[in-house]
Amino acid sequence: MSMLRAFIALELPGGLQKVISQVIERLQAKAGKTSVRWVPAANIHLTLKFLGDVAPTGLGLIEEAMMSEASLHNDIRMEAGGLGAFPNLKRPRVIWMGVDAPPELASLQHGIDSATARLGYASESRSFSPHLTLGRVRENASSSELSVITSALQEVKFTSPEPFVGDAVHLFKSDLQPSGSVYTRLFSAPFSSKKKKE
Repeated sequence: MSMLRAFIALELPGGLQKVISQVIERLQAKAGKTSVRWVPAANIHLTLKFLGDVAPTGLGLIEEAMMSEASLHNDIRMEAGGLGAFPNLKRPRVIWMGVDAPPELASLQHGIDSATARLGYASESRSFSPHLTLGRVRENASSSELSVITSALQEVKFTSPEPFVGDAVHLFKSDLQPSGSVYTRLFSAPFSSKKKKE
């Protein structure tokens, strides 16, 4: 039985993906394409939980956990903005766009992390920091290339698009192809809207 590489995430609206694509193009123009593996804008999600290898027989339990947690939440309004890097700008390894979100997003992520931990998936060791991964710096990037990347992140400015709304959590599988990762949505769990009707 072949395992699936899977993760749980929120999807981004097309307007935000378009802005992200423009930001990546501007970063590429300044930092180049060789020192960073840039993520196609269409592949960018707000990841809540990376599960890793999942047996197809275990998908049902994950879906049940997602449904249970999603039913506790209402739509979450968020806004993207600002660029940065992990672990920091002096030693950039992961290039990100920040996400400003209410505490409910962290509550949702914690609930999903706890629910999947009960199913045997490793719990997150780092505290949740909502972000959109734009690129990963190559291991062999020179110090001068890192310096150029840092400068690009400080120089590129953009206007934040309209706030976006998360209304469901999605389970994706990731297939690594020669051209890069291909993501396929396997399941969606919508948030509850009971409070809006009351």
